[in-house]
Amino acid sequence: MVSETGGNQSVERASAVLNAFTLGRPALRVSDVAAQVGLGISTTSRLLATLESVDLVRRDPVSQLYELGPAVLTMAGIALNNDPIYRQSRPVAQRLAWELGLGANVSVRRGAELFYLLNVEGQLAQKSFSLMGQRNPLHATGMGKCLLLGLTGPQRAELLGPEPLHGFTSHTITTLEALETDLAESAGRGYAKEVEELALGRACVAAPVRDQTGEVVAAISVSGALSAIALHEREEELGRMIVEAADTVSIGLGYLGPVHTPVQEAK
Repeated sequence: MVSETGGNQSVERASAVLNAFTLGRPALRVSDVAAQVGLGISTTSRLLATLESVDLVRRDPVSQLYELGPAVLTMAGIALNNDPIYRQSRPVAQRLAWELGLGANVSVRRGAELFYLLNVEGQLAQKSFSLMGQRNPLHATGMGKCLLLGLTGPQRAELLGPEPLHGFTSHTITTLEALETDLAESAGRGYAKEVEELALGRACVAAPVRDQTGEVVAAISVSGALSAIALHEREEELGRMIVEAADTVSIGLGYLGPVHTPVQEAK
C-alpha cells in the first residue's frame, strides 16, 4: 500500500508533469518534461506512461512527443459547465462576438492574475487559438482593472507588489498612483479600457460582473486590433454595450443592483 506521504508526492509530481505543457510548448519530449519538473529521465518516463494509461497525456505515434490527452478536455468541460459565471456569460459573450466581430472574453481573478474563463472570437479577430485557461496581469488589462475594482487601495497595493509594476509596453501603467487614477476613472464611467498596455496594436473595453452580494466576481470584455475595435471613434458605444453585457451576467448571478436608501423627509 502506498503511504500517505508517498501518495502525496506522486500526485504532486503528476501535477508538475501536466503543468509542464503550456500554450507555448504544447508538445514535449520526455527529456523536456524532465528538465521542466526537475526529475530524472526514468522517473519522468514512468510518470508519463502512467498518465498516458489514463488518457491524461497522449504520445504522438510519429514524433513520439507527448501532449495533454483527452481526459483533460473532459475534466475541463465538467469544471466549466459547473461554473455559474461561465454558464451565465457564455451566451452573452457569444452574442457580443457575433454582433461586433471582436473577441469577447470573460475572466476571474486567481491571486495576482486574471484567469480566462471564456474566449469567443468574432470574424474580425486575428487569433487562431483560445485564451481559455490562460493568465494575464491585472494592472495591464481592461478586465484586470475591473477585477481590481473589487478590492480596496491597500489590498491592491499588497496584491500587486512593489513598484515599478511590470511594463509590457511603453503604455503600461507602472505606478500604483497612476493605476489608482485610472481605476477611479473606470469606476466613474462604469467600464475600464486598455490601449496597447499589454500588447502593441491591441485594445479592449471591459466591465465588472457582480454576484448576488454585489461583489466583483468576474469581468467581461471585447478586444481586438486597434483598427478593428476603433476605440477612438466608438468608445461610448462599446462602453455602453459592455456595461449592458456585464449587467446581464450579473443579474443572472442574482445581482439586484445597488441598494438605495430612501431619503426621509424632515418633519
